[in-house]
Amino acid sequence: MPQPLFNTPYSSILLDRNNQLLEARIASDEQWRFPPSETLPSSYVTALLLFEDKRFYNHSGIDWLALGRATVQNIKAQKIVSGASTISMQVIRLAANSQSSGDNKRGGNKRTLTTKLFETLQALRLEFSYNKQQILNLYASHAPFGGNVVGISAASWRYFGRAPNSLSWAESALLAVLPNRPNYLRPGKNQQKLKQKRDRLLTRLQQAGQFDQLQLILALSEPLPDTILAFPKRAPHLLETLIHNNKSGLIKTSLNGNLQAQVQSVVNNYAQRLLSAQITHLAAVVLDNKTGLPIAYIGNSGFSHNPHSGKGIDLLHRPRSTGSILKPLLYATMLQQGEITPLQLVEDTPTKFKGYQPENYDLKFRGVVPAKQALAQSLNIPAVNMLKQYGIKPFYDFLKSRGMSTLHRNADDYGLPLILGGAEGTLWEMTHLYMQLARVAQSFPTQSLPAQVFIS
Repeated sequence: MPQPLFNTPYSSILLDRNNQLLEARIASDEQWRFPPSETLPSSYVTALLLFEDKRFYNHSGIDWLALGRATVQNIKAQKIVSGASTISMQVIRLAANSQSSGDNKRGGNKRTLTTKLFETLQALRLEFSYNKQQILNLYASHAPFGGNVVGISAASWRYFGRAPNSLSWAESALLAVLPNRPNYLRPGKNQQKLKQKRDRLLTRLQQAGQFDQLQLILALSEPLPDTILAFPKRAPHLLETLIHNNKSGLIKTSLNGNLQAQVQSVVNNYAQRLLSAQITHLAAVVLDNKTGLPIAYIGNSGFSHNPHSGKGIDLLHRPRSTGSILKPLLYATMLQQGEITPLQLVEDTPTKFKGYQPENYDLKFRGVVPAKQALAQSLNIPAVNMLKQYGIKPFYDFLKSRGMSTLHRNADDYGLPLILGGAEGTLWEMTHLYMQLARVAQSFPTQSLPAQVFIS
């Protein structure tokens, strides 16, 4: 296995299950440099090789024909007017620049005959250590694309707002020519010269038979990007949590990008409505009941690095009072074990348990009610009676066995208030508990429950 050529840091990027970008964090050297891609779009590769190294697949790092041509031209002009750098030689140059100064801008080091000879020899060595596809990937992932944008993936999202595999011929041609002079030719500056360079390459591609005349006309009419786009911000809390847990680089998730946006919209709407009640933080998670994987993840309503706002906190993993959320779990457990039936009557009368006297939210008593009605109305007194009947320790053990990790005290310390919010739980673990409940319900042919959605 060859030694890595580049020791540069990479951005942390979060992808959904369809490889769509959800979130990104800049690399530690302040460059937008995405982790290297394993594949490159064919249109970009075709445009790049025609522009930079058309005999790439036929040489071993040095294009002797191009070198001879350049030598003759330079001698005639008595100055350097033409180069003969192959893609392999440019990879060596980029690697040397990154290791010596962290400068990924082409031409960052002074060009001399000695450095040219070094690049030539190293290019030969590179060709023996890496295959052609790997060399192309190295170039495309580390080439400069203007400003602090490095690599085709970051450039594609920064300039066009989508992944490289969706690039048009005009966009691929632009990204093929852009590293040639990244600080001089960049979107928003020198637009006319940049367009001329792109259009000349498009014309050569058409003449090479890559597409017909009509496609050329359409490609030439495509405008150049005149601004740098912001990266998507769809799952900031998830990415921050993963980085905090020492996960970085390219992170593929099970999230559904479209659903993520829809849930974010719902959370934002609820957040606005709840502001009048002084509720300023909201979180939501959606799990697929079949796979157990999250398909939407909203760690908080809004995001900010300001520590005083609290918006940077991922609420999904922060313990908070369980409130009444454990009542359905107790009901389901007792039902499954045959300790109650839906129509069994449970007491809803003033009751005191060794000094503890629970009350219903409306401060009313209903005498006796069917168990299913007590659950539907979230009555506190019947829930305490049911827990007393089932047993605090058995229910406590059940919760821990099903993944509730926030029960740090023993069962007796929690006592009967356990069922009314006397314990703390995380939204992440509570949702997984309910997912297990849904799976049990789905085992019955008359039941068909959707994915579990919890908002906290």
